[in-house]
Amino acid sequence: MLTYNVPVSVTGEISAANSMTSAMDPLGPNPQPIDAKMTPVTSGNTVAKVDGQQAPMVHHIWLVTGPAGCGKTTVAEHLSNSLAFPYLEGDSFHPAANIEKMANGIPLTDADRWDWLTLLREESLKQLASGAKGVVLTCSALKRKYRDVIRVAPYFSHDVSLHFIYLHAPEAVLIERVGSRQGHYMGANMVRSQFEILEPPTAEETDVISVDVSGAIDQVLEVALGQVTQRINEAV
Repeated sequence: MLTYNVPVSVTGEISAANSMTSAMDPLGPNPQPIDAKMTPVTSGNTVAKVDGQQAPMVHHIWLVTGPAGCGKTTVAEHLSNSLAFPYLEGDSFHPAANIEKMANGIPLTDADRWDWLTLLREESLKQLASGAKGVVLTCSALKRKYRDVIRVAPYFSHDVSLHFIYLHAPEAVLIERVGSRQGHYMGANMVRSQFEILEPPTAEETDVISVDVSGAIDQVLEVALGQVTQRINEAV
C-alpha cells in the first residue's frame, strides 16, 4: 500500500500545468496532460436519445493510469468501494515473464504489453457482461498507443463508456513512495524507466480525467471520486 507522507504542498487539480513552472520545481517536472489543440479523441461511446426515448443505461469502465508510485491501487480501491463496482488489478494479469522482467529492473517492451492490454480490455467487458454496472481497472497505460488498445472496448458495445483517470506527480515524489513499499516487485528504479517512455495525455484525449497526486491522500481521493461521480451523473 502506498503512503502519502511526502511533504509536498501541491493539491489535486484537473487543469494542465505551466511547463516552465514545472521545470523549476526541485522535485522535477510533474508530467501533467499536454494542452494540445487537435481533433478530439474519445472512445466512440456517446449514446444519444433515439426517437425521443432515453438511451440504454451506460456502463462505465474506469481505468486508473499513471507511473509506478502514483497510487493507482489506492485510488482504484476507493472508487470501487464507493461505487460498488468490481475492481481489476492490472498487475495481477501480467504473465510470469513480465513480472520477472520488472522484478529484475528490466523495462517491458511493447511486445510484452500487447497481450496483457488486450486481456485487461476483455476482462473489463466480461465484468460488464456478467451484470456489473461499472468496473474499475488499474493499468499504467504510459503511452497513447497503450490507451488506444483499451479504447477499442466500447466500439461494439454502445452502452459502454470508457474513462481514463490519469494520476501524476513529480518523479522524485513517486521514487520516494515506491522506495517505501514492502514486498512489491516494482522497484524505485522502474519509476525512472517509466518516466522515460511516459506520454502524458493530450487535450485531444477527452476521455481522460487528470488528478495531481502530489498532495495528501484524502484530498486526492476526494478529487478523484468527485470527478468520477460528475461524469456518471452527466451520462444519466
